[in-house]
Amino acid sequence: MTSAVSTGAGSNPNLAALTRILTQILTRSNISKALGAYFLYIVFKYRKSVYGIPTRTELPGPWCIPLLGNLYQMLMLPRNQLLQRQTLNHEKYGSYYAMTAPGVGRMINIADPEMVDHVLRANFWAYEKGPFLRTKLRPLIGEGIFGADGQHWKWQRKLASHIFNVKAFRAYTSQVFCQEGYLVIDYLSTMADRGDVVDLQEVFYKYTLDSFGEIAFGQSFGCLMKPGEEVPFATAFDRLNHTLSQRLMSPAIWAFKEWRDGSLGQVEKDTKIVDDFAYDVIRKRREQGPPEGHKDLMQLFMETHDEDGNPLSDEMLKDSLNNFILAGRDTTAQALSWMFYLMHRSGGDQAIVKKLTEETDRVLQGGLPTYESTKQQKYAESCFHEALRLYPSVPKNFKTCVEDDILPGGVRVYKGERIGWSSWAMGRSAAIWGPDAKEYKPERWLTGEKPSSAKFIAFHHGPRTCLGQQFATIEAITLMAMLAQKFTFELVEPSKEPAYYPSLTLPMAHGLPVRIKHRVDTPKA
Repeated sequence: MTSAVSTGAGSNPNLAALTRILTQILTRSNISKALGAYFLYIVFKYRKSVYGIPTRTELPGPWCIPLLGNLYQMLMLPRNQLLQRQTLNHEKYGSYYAMTAPGVGRMINIADPEMVDHVLRANFWAYEKGPFLRTKLRPLIGEGIFGADGQHWKWQRKLASHIFNVKAFRAYTSQVFCQEGYLVIDYLSTMADRGDVVDLQEVFYKYTLDSFGEIAFGQSFGCLMKPGEEVPFATAFDRLNHTLSQRLMSPAIWAFKEWRDGSLGQVEKDTKIVDDFAYDVIRKRREQGPPEGHKDLMQLFMETHDEDGNPLSDEMLKDSLNNFILAGRDTTAQALSWMFYLMHRSGGDQAIVKKLTEETDRVLQGGLPTYESTKQQKYAESCFHEALRLYPSVPKNFKTCVEDDILPGGVRVYKGERIGWSSWAMGRSAAIWGPDAKEYKPERWLTGEKPSSAKFIAFHHGPRTCLGQQFATIEAITLMAMLAQKFTFELVEPSKEPAYYPSLTLPMAHGLPVRIKHRVDTPKA
């Protein structure tokens, strides 16, 4: 037998030579060397990126850990410093820079109006919200308009546009905004008489939530009837908003973090509270029918059909309701809060409050705001928009590229990469707004030159421009005017900039504590 094997090998010298070579190579030492060489190759290939995402050395950006990209910076940076860090990065790297992280891939951050216009308008269909965002935010937005793409987004937007029109604005101002504003005045009057400190942000939240409830589905939340009490729906909604936003920032580890700190179970509880409220509104509407003589947002959705011609399911109605509550409640309340901070902080221009009060007295003559009067209050509108420039209600956003593209300036974007933009950073950019970009100056809006929405990105840009832009502005000016007629305000900590709470929007982390006094020169109607 041995002789046969030996003879066979000897009869094939090539096979014998190959066998000797393989025997020499496949030793433990050589295998280790080969694995080491492969590892070094992988490290070099992904030296400035995440494993699986090709390195792009032509893109500027912060230093990376090979294979892990910028994961370290993302984990170690305090969440309430993210926007400041983005601003510093743009100041260091210019109008665009890139970062990578496991679970996210490459994010190219831009802060240039021309690039923003290209992504959000000129080449709109090449960029989508995408499944990444929808999956992470599903408990809150479901299949609603915030995360929708394509035709599903298009029909939702067209439907919702019917409620945002001039005729409706006139009704909202007189019937809802002023009505809810009276409740705010009653509460603040009581607090002023007592000398108590008031969290103004919480008051604004209650005002916008009650107002939007009346307008969207004919049902007030009753927040301002018991202003000192917690609203379970609002608390669950806020907590859900915050937790889900963390999933976008650290998608590779969010499940572990939520399991470790117990928030995973809280997400389920909060989702149930929010959903149960929406389903209860839908059930009551089906039982009781629409409000007489008034077709609200809920009724519009209940009477419409989806892309396939089918009536909307209760789940789709619920998703639509939650999406519009997020837009109609949070953003305006937060913008009002930051505006009051900017107007009353230490070192601010004290003439701003004086000008706003004088304009209000001149336009209203002691009367109530109307749709027409809000259009005359140009200085009030400037105060509101200038606050949104510096403290935008949606301070950062992103979309996913669905086909290879080239941005203005020649920056290539490949399918699957994400484009992010920070309206916070853009609002503070001297290249966009001039050397006084970081100053609060309402007068910059009164020069007669209205900035493009690609420059003032607080209300988005392109086909997805916020439908409620006028709605929010009118609502804010209405309440501003009513409060300016009655009170003066003093911040409890005027020299301290409020910290923001990391979220999909921009809430103050600890509210806005103020002391309130009655005006001694209240105008007479």
